[in-house]
Amino acid sequence: MLMLSRRFAPLFWCQFFSAFNDNFLKTSLVFLILFHIGGTDGAALITLAGAVFIAPYFFLSALGGEIADRYDKAHVAQRLKFMEIAAASVAVTGFWLQSIEILFVALFCFGTIASLFGPIKYGILPDHLEKSQLPTANALIEGATFIAILTGTITGGIAAKGGGDSATFSVLVMGFAVLCWCASLLIPPSGEGAPHLKVSRNIAASTASLIRHLRADSRLWWGAMVTSWFWAVGIVILSLLPPAVKTLLSGDEEAITAYLAIFSIAVGVGSGLAALRARGRIVLSTAVIGAVLLGVFSFDAGFSTYGVAEAAKLSGPMDVLTSARGIRAAIDLIGLAIGGGLYIVPVFAAVQAWAGSDFRARTVAAVNVLNAAAMTSATVLVAILQKQGVTIPMLFLAIGVGTLFVALAIWKTMPRGN
Repeated sequence: MLMLSRRFAPLFWCQFFSAFNDNFLKTSLVFLILFHIGGTDGAALITLAGAVFIAPYFFLSALGGEIADRYDKAHVAQRLKFMEIAAASVAVTGFWLQSIEILFVALFCFGTIASLFGPIKYGILPDHLEKSQLPTANALIEGATFIAILTGTITGGIAAKGGGDSATFSVLVMGFAVLCWCASLLIPPSGEGAPHLKVSRNIAASTASLIRHLRADSRLWWGAMVTSWFWAVGIVILSLLPPAVKTLLSGDEEAITAYLAIFSIAVGVGSGLAALRARGRIVLSTAVIGAVLLGVFSFDAGFSTYGVAEAAKLSGPMDVLTSARGIRAAIDLIGLAIGGGLYIVPVFAAVQAWAGSDFRARTVAAVNVLNAAAMTSATVLVAILQKQGVTIPMLFLAIGVGTLFVALAIWKTMPRGN
């Protein structure tokens, strides 16, 4: 059983604790901006917070991929997770001072570490597991990520409620950083995938080289394009969700936490369903089903709230979730989240299986670069559109229509016979 295996369990828990901290910090920052210190620019600042976290993936993923292939991935992970303790201390300082600027610096630090850890996290799985185990392992990693989002979101909401409980925030963010480092110490050595590789100091040149390598393989390029759409849509939806619940559903902090929890659980369910359907195989048609669900429910989320006036009074989760509009919003959120889980698991498992062992981490890094470019561009674009008056329902409608076209493109172009 994977969860009891030394080849998988330490990485699983390392990723879980890391994802918890990332999302605990982001949620705390979102709540502080939205309810206390963001002012009239709160929605745009929340969207930009996503860009701050993601931007390092674009600049540093290539470096992370080269380091992961050149050196033992487990040893690199241990050093990165030790550095995360220092990043957590920056976050503690920012929260105590209620400083958006310092919290944004902490968010950038966490994003930097995550960008360097990404090629290790996904590149090391094929080093320790059989090909038939990859869909299940990826589903477990994705499920753990979104359970971590759930718990990080709930505790982040508690820590930031009413202006913030600095003591709770400090204990949790530092405690989980230490737990993450401890888990990394138990990851088995992977060996050096490319021991003669010279790590380039020119980040721009190495990034361009990785993209060219990815572009040369049509299957890997297809996987990168498909995952890029998923992550661009995902980060936009997560950035839109808190202000949508507040302004369109009259939800307070606890109501936002409830909807984020529903979203996180549903993505985990979708990831699990993808693993069940795969049964040790790579079934790309599952991604098509996921894309259709994501598109349909995103469109309905926009359609059902289009023209709704901003709420004057905020209500708790029970009042919101038992209202007709709140129930429909929850159903839409569950549907699109399950679709997201079905979408991403088989595609990323395919990318891992297609990549060569000596270039696997750099392949993952190249995919991460494109994913980061898509996410950063999407969040900046959405922030600009919000400043220009484009409403949240309009954005959900656009996501829904766009994703349905993407579903059709996936079906027509996906590699067969894998």
